[in-house]
Amino acid sequence: MSETPKYKRVLLKVSGEALMGNRSYGLDVATLKAIAQDVSGVVDLGVEVAMVIGGGNIFRGIAGAATGMDRAQADYMGMLATVMNALAMQSALEKMGVQTRVQSAIEMSAICEPYIRRRAMRHMEKGRVVIFGAGTGNPFFTTDTAAALRAAEMGCDVLLKGTQVDGVYAADPRTTPDAERYTTLTYLEMLSRDLAVMDAAAISVARENHLPIIVFNIHEPGAFTAVMKGEGRFTTVTDTP
Repeated sequence: MSETPKYKRVLLKVSGEALMGNRSYGLDVATLKAIAQDVSGVVDLGVEVAMVIGGGNIFRGIAGAATGMDRAQADYMGMLATVMNALAMQSALEKMGVQTRVQSAIEMSAICEPYIRRRAMRHMEKGRVVIFGAGTGNPFFTTDTAAALRAAEMGCDVLLKGTQVDGVYAADPRTTPDAERYTTLTYLEMLSRDLAVMDAAAISVARENHLPIIVFNIHEPGAFTAVMKGEGRFTTVTDTP
């Protein structure tokens, strides 16, 4: 197995739901630790890593809006949930000896840094993992869009989406076992086939910046490290098939 990573600087997007493990709400400590362990392994390869974590395990703005809440207010609550997850991931990483910084798009200086692009890049150059919290800082935008935006701003080589399955399928393989699995796709195919892996705004940002997207199973031990070496099972989304 080659120890030379294919990428120098990457951004990993993890959904809040991925942190629940088998729980129905909140954080599963074992799952958090397992993901942190995989991130640590990638850092050990010499890869510069940034992260964006969703907040759906705690609060989803769109779900709050569906119950009658003001959508913008509900989205701000969801942004606060992402900061809670970012702090939890920071704690898990630092217990493994990985220097980590949390930067929030909504300033809360008592617990984390404000988002400053050049400072974030400097942290990554020094080998620190940077976790971006509070999405884009604006309601009506998902954390997927925030991940694509931050990956473009940081000059990342690739945007990785850690999901519950090992790539992009034509339908949910957990409910449709014979669903077709794609190894490669174009941005336009993702949009035209309405493959619900990332929202359209996130895919558009990636497409405009020629930022490849890799979708893999975040729960497979060592999967993040394997993808960095071009190994394992994943789907790659680029300009050309």
